[in-house]
Amino acid sequence: MFFCDFLETGVVYHIAPINDFKKILERGIGYKDKVSYKSKYIEFHNFLDSFRTSDIPDWVERQKAIFASMNFKKHPCFHAHSVILAVKVYPERCWIANENRGNQLYEPFILKDIKEFRSANHYLNTKGAAMALQYWKTSLSFQDNIKKRMDLVRGYDAEVMIFHPIPPEDIKPLFIVSDHRILTIDQWRRIFCI
Repeated sequence: MFFCDFLETGVVYHIAPINDFKKILERGIGYKDKVSYKSKYIEFHNFLDSFRTSDIPDWVERQKAIFASMNFKKHPCFHAHSVILAVKVYPERCWIANENRGNQLYEPFILKDIKEFRSANHYLNTKGAAMALQYWKTSLSFQDNIKKRMDLVRGYDAEVMIFHPIPPEDIKPLFIVSDHRILTIDQWRRIFCI
């Protein structure tokens, strides 16, 4: 894995656009404080939330989550102009789901409203609905994941849904992804803060 395990570090990892970095350092992270929340994700979150099973606690709503990862593969690919942050969380206010299942639905959900891709609605209403249901059926509390370690199972890309604000003091900047280079904060400063 790219980082040491949660049991050693006590943190999970949040990726944010570099444009939000200053605000994050000053105010922390909330679930709807990024421009991309409304422009890219809220409708998709609502779609997945509509398949939430009755055994999932009421406080677990994707539309009110801050997203993070337990860890990354040895050689992750991150979007340029992003910042990678280590964040402390309250495990009792976090939930884990298989991001792979959600990611397979995002493009059809976004493209379904374009004339040439309207048939993606059929996919969403059939295979997509089954996949969304599995997204929730294979999800579990953060604390249960620490016992079962689904995040270490091949094919289960554990996304952490955080259901509490993250204050600045619980955030540690680790890397800046600059033109597809992953630079530590010190490396970035040596290059650009001469």
